[in-house]
Amino acid sequence: MSKIQDFKMYINGEWVDSSSGKKIETLNPENNEVWATVPEANEKDVDKAVQSAQKAFENNWSTLHPRERAKYLKLIADQLRANAEHLGKIETIDTGKLYRETKTQANYIAEYYEYFAGLADKVEGTVVPIDKPDMQVTTTRIPIGVVAAIIPWNSQMLLTAVKLAPALAMGNTVVIKASELAPVTLLEFAKLIDKAGLPKGVINIITGLGEPCGKALTTHNLVERIAFTGGPETAKHIVKNSAENLSQVSLELGGKSPVVVFDDADQENALNGITAGIFGASGQSCIAGSRLYLQSKIYDEFLKKLISKAEKIKLGGPMEKDTQMGPLNSFKQLENIEKNIKTTIEQGGKIRCGGKRSSVSNKGYYFPATIIECKNHNLPVAENELFGPILSVMKFDKEDEVINKMNDNKYGLSSGVYTSNFARGLRVSKAIRAGIVFINTYRLISPMAPFGGIKDSGYGKEAGIESIKEYTRIKTTWYNSSDKPMTDPFTMG
Repeated sequence: MSKIQDFKMYINGEWVDSSSGKKIETLNPENNEVWATVPEANEKDVDKAVQSAQKAFENNWSTLHPRERAKYLKLIADQLRANAEHLGKIETIDTGKLYRETKTQANYIAEYYEYFAGLADKVEGTVVPIDKPDMQVTTTRIPIGVVAAIIPWNSQMLLTAVKLAPALAMGNTVVIKASELAPVTLLEFAKLIDKAGLPKGVINIITGLGEPCGKALTTHNLVERIAFTGGPETAKHIVKNSAENLSQVSLELGGKSPVVVFDDADQENALNGITAGIFGASGQSCIAGSRLYLQSKIYDEFLKKLISKAEKIKLGGPMEKDTQMGPLNSFKQLENIEKNIKTTIEQGGKIRCGGKRSSVSNKGYYFPATIIECKNHNLPVAENELFGPILSVMKFDKEDEVINKMNDNKYGLSSGVYTSNFARGLRVSKAIRAGIVFINTYRLISPMAPFGGIKDSGYGKEAGIESIKEYTRIKTTWYNSSDKPMTDPFTMG
């Protein structure tokens, strides 16, 4: 076993341990061994980080010209591109995600910082056509203050970028809480921030547990906005916490995304899209297309092809070049998947491939690509978010029928439609109650495309031109343009 690495938090431009000296161990999912330790932040540490962010907000960052803030965002982008391979390796060790994906993503995420850098000086106010004579009214957008960004373990760099980049562009300062399940990637990212030379306190990155660290951050009286990505149960606590100070909140939560394949679809294209959507990243994606509806006419043929494709997916070490699917992130995920599969089988579900722990490693959390036929789309594996490579397959006959089934779930994040009929694709996409719809494709991201869901998948949008406005407040200013004094209010009438 290699030497365990020790990391520190980044507060006010300095590398610090927790005030208590407590540490959190982080495991390598490939072998279930401790590979690093990080500080376990408490209320005192959280307050230090928030106070640092507030001071930076008041002293310089909020008043800095937008073009100057944009220069810093571009410097972060440069650091990401220059260090993509290193950052990718760290993320792979900490999360189990494939190295070729993590290094590619780290490089691509640079574009998010460049995109919001370009928007920094382009957010405009308005002139209001007011109903009062000799009065001019304008609105301007001003920064909010200290933003708390709470990041999950998966897609850390993306889910940080869509919060951090617009927040900084608009003059806010940020305290980032990394996931206790895989915190090291963001601490390595902090080193890049330090190299970029941002003023002290503008960005602070802390590590700790939900209690007390997360609670202390989301109830802090100086935190004006909370941007959270994670599970619905944690989100409910965060919303309650935000009420302490009436902080603004945005929530990007889970999903149980439905995908429909009509009998006129290009089958090769659909097979590739479905495979990427549910088995990419070992299914550990909030937009994973985990509910598949196949039209009756093609059901048997398409399912056979899909099973054949799934059975060929190679599990292995995430750093290996020929590995197509790596381990799950935690034993808790593995247990939850097995529990849901067991109950589903008891209720009539049929495993068509996979379904049991892989023998690839007796240490890591490996689970193969799994396909389960479900006659009832409300069976556990078809209804619950599993965060693993588990695909539920169901049959349908008519368009209205499948729309109703796709919408019959508490989540509403993503969805997919495969058809060669343009009119049908448009009809179905409009009818699906989800924040994102992919037509004849799947699992794509862009800094220009808004991301977010409805129902139990949360609210608010990340990425896209409108998202930057969520990190502002509107200030209304009245101007009296008359040369005459205002009317005496006590002589009116």
